[in-house]
Amino acid sequence: MAAAAKSNSDNLTLDKVREALIRQEDTIVFRLIQRANFPVNSPTYDEKFASFSGSLLQFVVKETEALQSKVGRYENPEEQPFSPENLPPSLVPPQANPPVLHPAAASININEKIWDFYFNQLLSLFAVPGDDGNYASTASSDLDCLQDREGLMKLLTFEAVEEMVKKRVEKKAAVFGQDVCLVDNGNGKYKVDPSVVSRLYGEWIMPLTKLVQVEYLLRRLD
Repeated sequence: MAAAAKSNSDNLTLDKVREALIRQEDTIVFRLIQRANFPVNSPTYDEKFASFSGSLLQFVVKETEALQSKVGRYENPEEQPFSPENLPPSLVPPQANPPVLHPAAASININEKIWDFYFNQLLSLFAVPGDDGNYASTASSDLDCLQDREGLMKLLTFEAVEEMVKKRVEKKAAVFGQDVCLVDNGNGKYKVDPSVVSRLYGEWIMPLTKLVQVEYLLRRLD
C-alpha cells in the first residue's frame, strides 16, 4: 500500500497536473458555450416558481448530487457536493485510492465562493437576457459548469504562466465558439465572448486557486 501511495504521488508532478488542466480547459470552454445556448432564464432561480421548496436549480443540484452520491462520487475526498445535507450513502464498493494530498485538503471547501461568482458575476457576462422556457436544461447546464472544477485547485500559477493560460483559453473560446458559415465575410461571431473566458480565468479561477493553495499550506502546519 505504501508503495502504491508513493507511486501515485510520484505521478502527480506539476507538469502532469498542468497537462491535465490544459485538457480540462477544453471542457470548461465547451460547458460555457453549451450554457450560452440558453438565455438567462430567471425562473430557473426563482424559489417561488415551482411547487417544491427552493428553486428549480437547487432541486436539480440536490437530486443530481444524491444520485451521484449513490454511485460513489463523493467517496473521493477531492469531490465536494454543493448540497451535502442528507446525501444518501454510496451503493457501490469503495475504491482503494491511495491518498495523494495531505489530509488537510479534505477540509478546504470553496463551493460557496464558486457558486457566488458563477451566478452573481460570471453568468450575466455570457448568457443573454431573456426566457425561452428551457428551465430544466438551463439548470442542468449550470450544474455542469459548476462541477467542471476538478483539478483546477491543484494548479500552481505564476504571473507569466497566468498570462499564457488566459491567452490560451481566450484562443480556445474563439476557435470552439465560432458560428460556422460557408461564406467567410470576416465578421466573426462567437457563442461566448472569448474575452469573458479570459476574465473567468484571470479574475476568478486563478485567484481561487491561490486561495486554496494558501489554505492547504497553512493547514499542513497545524
